[in-house]
Amino acid sequence: MPSLRTAFKLLFQTGPRPLALYALYRLGLKAGHYQRASARLLRFAGDETFPLFPLFPLPRREAILAILDARFLADLFGEADEIVEGKIRLFGGEPVPLQLSFSVHLQHWTAYASGQAPLPACSLQSADFPEIDPKFLWEPARFGWAFVLGRAYHLSGNEKYARAFWQYVEFFLESNPAYLGPHWMNGQETALRLMAFAWAAQVFAASPASTPNRMARLTQSIVQHALRIPLTLVYARAQDNNHLISEATALYTAGLLLPEHPQAARWRILGWRWLNWALQHQIGSYGEYIQHSTNYHRLMLHCALWANAIKQDSWPRATMEALRRASAWIFSLLDPVSGRTPNLGANDGALILPLAVSDFADYRPTVQAAARAFLKSGLSSGPWDEMSLWLGLPAPEQILEPEAYLADNLRGRQSWAYLRTTTFKSRLGHMDQLHLDLWWRGLNIAQDSGTYSYNAPFPWDNPLVTSRVHNTVTVDDREQMTRAGRFMTLDWFPAYAKTILETDERILQRLRAHYKTRRLQHERTVTVYADEHWLVADKLKVKDRAEHTFRLHWLLPDWEWTLDNTATDGRGAAFTLRLKSPQGDVTLRLFPDHRLSASACRLTIVRAGEVVYGQRTALPYEGWVSQTYAHKSPALSLALECLAREEITFLSEFRFSV
Repeated sequence: MPSLRTAFKLLFQTGPRPLALYALYRLGLKAGHYQRASARLLRFAGDETFPLFPLFPLPRREAILAILDARFLADLFGEADEIVEGKIRLFGGEPVPLQLSFSVHLQHWTAYASGQAPLPACSLQSADFPEIDPKFLWEPARFGWAFVLGRAYHLSGNEKYARAFWQYVEFFLESNPAYLGPHWMNGQETALRLMAFAWAAQVFAASPASTPNRMARLTQSIVQHALRIPLTLVYARAQDNNHLISEATALYTAGLLLPEHPQAARWRILGWRWLNWALQHQIGSYGEYIQHSTNYHRLMLHCALWANAIKQDSWPRATMEALRRASAWIFSLLDPVSGRTPNLGANDGALILPLAVSDFADYRPTVQAAARAFLKSGLSSGPWDEMSLWLGLPAPEQILEPEAYLADNLRGRQSWAYLRTTTFKSRLGHMDQLHLDLWWRGLNIAQDSGTYSYNAPFPWDNPLVTSRVHNTVTVDDREQMTRAGRFMTLDWFPAYAKTILETDERILQRLRAHYKTRRLQHERTVTVYADEHWLVADKLKVKDRAEHTFRLHWLLPDWEWTLDNTATDGRGAAFTLRLKSPQGDVTLRLFPDHRLSASACRLTIVRAGEVVYGQRTALPYEGWVSQTYAHKSPALSLALECLAREEITFLSEFRFSV
């Protein structure tokens, strides 16, 4: 229960609307409204069947085969075969058993949502997750793996993929009756499953395994899913994030898929209304999504691309403009070599439209499809075009590279960086103002730590949201903002950036950013030079004369390293770290403020929660990076801490050599 002070902050910083909507949702749970309404929905759903209207034309097999060579086809069929054998790649990781049922008696979904019944145990959780994490329960039941089976079936015609889909669907529906169990407690989970069912019903329609009885049962389940979503749309509106986007998309889908159902018009109108409202209100003026996360940005674009592919209505101008901004924003963050983006903000491992043979972290399929749909441009052709083909998107009118879109990015010849500045208007994902992501030849040199888990016990109770694990400067171990819960951060402040015009021909680009709070000013200037080296200058000033601990942090890849702390030059003493990367050596030199004595500063390196250089007590979550949910790997956490009064300057220099 939040304190009175926190409650007042929450009210004034988020506004009364989301709190009122959430209170209305909780009242419905407490009063038993949703349980009574579910009983009425079951009677309304009945046993009557309705024809499914085709939503999209299937792509030509020849067009897909033209962009996928033998290696990519082997990857697709290999993953599909794993699914046939009962294994899925959870959150883009290694194959794990496909779990769609529970070994306990299922109660009405409200019992789990209200906390009256504990969530059933999940065999997919490792020892790192002793508490039940609903994401492990929900992810397999989103049926995202059905897209892999469907794509493999479409290209090969092998009936084993269709048979596997129907066997899993029948098992799921038998094991999870409508509105009973955890798989029905969340409107978004219901929505994503509805979309997967709608897609698979069309892709597998011609298979002998798609018998009339099976199609009728699937249609009945889609109706039950569609009836469930409006019941708690108030919760999605309270969240005002990806929940509202996905649930609105699913309602619109149901309205088009089942045009003869009595509720079809209502679903279509309701879904289209809230989808457009959400896209117009949740995409900022610079194109960044409201959750300040690249992965949730991708989820939002997947919903928009799905709706764009099936829509029978024209996008309002305001929606189209928002989607153009959102597409340009993610395009500008694409690393042209690896296809990855900075792992900004919360990352829950979602990939709701796996319509291409690619790694979880590869954003090229999404960027290509979004650019074709909303920007009339795109990347050069490649295997990432498969998603565009499934969505019926034509080849782009012009080929562009990520640097074509203006953003707070700096670009060298083989390297680039993103300096994090934003204005928060809703609950932020990470406290990462003035974080710097640096890339060279497809390698993420200075990286974001990711998320790892929302629901693990201490110390892994979502600690990677904190400022101290990002590539920025903190003071006295204090966070930039106030963390008021696992998913709640308060006392937001904006940061601003501007390009500095230089006449020095040695300088390719210079960007200066800053923020100011009641007690602190932080200015960060990032410069990229023509010889491909980078200089990051941090200037901090506090508003009192007391002594403070200033901590500069860089999260680096887990490569072989050496350290020299004896070097000096005209800028004073320096700590020099050399890393051996797959592309050549990377050198990072840190220069403390020259006005400070040597004893005022200390350098430490932490790897996987253990100090490997220097002396201090490491926090368990330091020296880790998480590329996707529930997966983490070692990294090098380099921290330079200095004691100073009033103000301090740090210099960080990155150089690359082959």
